[in-house]
Amino acid sequence: MDRLQAMGVFVKVAETGGFAEAARRLALSPPAVTRAIAALEDAIGARLLTRTTRLVKLTDVGARYLEDCRRILADLADADAAAGGSYARPTGLLTVTAPVLFGRIYVLPILTRYLDENPAVEGRALFLDRVVNIVDEGVDVAVRIGRMADSGHAAIRCGTVRRVVCASPAYVAEHGAPRAPADLAEHRVVAVPHSGASEWRFGRDRDVAVTVTPRLACNVNEAAISAAIDGWGVTRVLSYQVAEALRDGRLVVLLEDFEPAPLPIHVVHVEGRGAAAKVRSFVDFAVERLRADPLIN
Repeated sequence: MDRLQAMGVFVKVAETGGFAEAARRLALSPPAVTRAIAALEDAIGARLLTRTTRLVKLTDVGARYLEDCRRILADLADADAAAGGSYARPTGLLTVTAPVLFGRIYVLPILTRYLDENPAVEGRALFLDRVVNIVDEGVDVAVRIGRMADSGHAAIRCGTVRRVVCASPAYVAEHGAPRAPADLAEHRVVAVPHSGASEWRFGRDRDVAVTVTPRLACNVNEAAISAAIDGWGVTRVLSYQVAEALRDGRLVVLLEDFEPAPLPIHVVHVEGRGAAAKVRSFVDFAVERLRADPLIN
């Protein structure tokens, strides 16, 4: 097995967390995988993985080497794709990341429709509530909410979302509606994240700060939204997360005049030497549909 093949085996072991699973996915025997990793470690003179009876973990050297291997293999795949014509026809594995709830509501339907129209493409959805390093983690396209840092990646703006305070009509009927952010101190607040006091900022320039101490703290937005819909208290989330509940009247927006400026939505990808057809075509496909959605535009 040559060095590049061994790198591919190492990456698969690191991604799956085990020799047996990597062997199954690569259609190799477990001893072949073990020999490949041993040969790679001998060649570079360092231990890449620590093995126990239950776990396979990356060493510090292995974690750095994994990033290099992914980059080298991606460059090789790009070169092969360019020579083979996949820059003209969408083909191969397309990995897309987005925040969890936005991904489920908006991105997943777009991705499945795209896969229906492009049968030579396979999809992988990576929905996480953290910023994914799209180069190091092998991601083709990311949908991101919020101000964009200068990353050098191509970013296309395709919508906005608001940060809204909301409650159920029943809660407002019983407890009244806050007229200014400071009035939140008199209301039952349901907050995310799940511990401690939170600072909520209001105003177009976010120059009005209010510290809220939640009566109910949740670790996921869905739980806070459910509590608000049930009439238990007031919560603050992104507008797309409660769009359906606002539309059908289960929730109403409060303190709308004090809202901060909307947060932008971008579709992000790495251009490199030229994005493959699967990336270019999916970006165009996703941007068109996101821009057409009235709930985020």
